[in-house]
Amino acid sequence: MKIVRMNPYKGSSKTSAFFDLETSEGIVVKGFTLVEGPNGLFVSAPSEKGKDDKYFDKVILPAELKKELNDLAIKSYQEAN
Repeated sequence: MKIVRMNPYKGSSKTSAFFDLETSEGIVVKGFTLVEGPNGLFVSAPSEKGKDDKYFDKVILPAELKKELNDLAIKSYQEAN
């Protein structure tokens, strides 16, 4: 997998960047977010608002894949800045 677009966000929010991911099969998943949390940067999956006004992830990742994506996204973000 690789990051195909990393757009740092310069606004006043916890969001640090938006990015898209391409899998080894060539599938592009758009809408990931890199967020500044209390323990540092972390990846937030694309989500959508439900009828109950709660947000639900559109992409579910296993723990080891999410860690790999998190490390890859942080590295890509640091290179972009």
